[in-house]
Amino acid sequence: MKTNKYIISTSVIIFLFILVFAYIQTAEDYFKSGEVKYKQKDYKGAIQDFNKAIELNPKDAYAYINRGDAKCELQNHKGAIQDYTKAIEFNPKLMEAYYNRGFDKAELKDYKGAIQDYTKAIELNPKDAYAYLNRGLAKGNLKDYKGANSDFNKGIELNPKNSRAYYMRGLAKIGLGQKDSGCLDLSKADEMGYFEAYESIKQYCNFIVSIWFSSESLYSYP
Repeated sequence: MKTNKYIISTSVIIFLFILVFAYIQTAEDYFKSGEVKYKQKDYKGAIQDFNKAIELNPKDAYAYINRGDAKCELQNHKGAIQDYTKAIEFNPKLMEAYYNRGFDKAELKDYKGAIQDYTKAIELNPKDAYAYLNRGLAKGNLKDYKGANSDFNKGIELNPKNSRAYYMRGLAKIGLGQKDSGCLDLSKADEMGYFEAYESIKQYCNFIVSIWFSSESLYSYP
């Protein structure tokens, strides 16, 4: 009888081990499937897979982040914020959770909340140019042009090839009354191919535009 009990107990342990192993694999499978669907822009399908992954592994911070990303693509910014908040609860060191939550807060015009999240993202990764640029944009929307300009300076320092950064810094400088310097930044953005820059040049820098056209005509018609 003792031998039978031992055999039964061992069988139960092996069975439970198999169940646990299958449980982990299944959660991972749903996670990977959700990633594939997200890349295919099947955001609703991705959410369904991440739902299942979270159901099987409710403490997977990355599953919440990915589901939040899919919700963001569907313009469900409140739902995305909830998922990023949950991810932070399980792993407060995930820079992307703060960064993405800041983006969704900004989309809902909660610029102060966005600034707080971008600031935390910068603390976790001080070399992320986009965190500075997006924080600067949020500050600009609150008319803190000085703070915005400072963030755009840092963003450009980290990534000098971003045409939109020059465009946004140009607008911030104009907001500070630095028209000449601001218009130079707008011109730089235009030269780099940022198409919105030209309209802003016409709006804020008419004098510079007229000079540019006159000098161009001299070269075109000698």
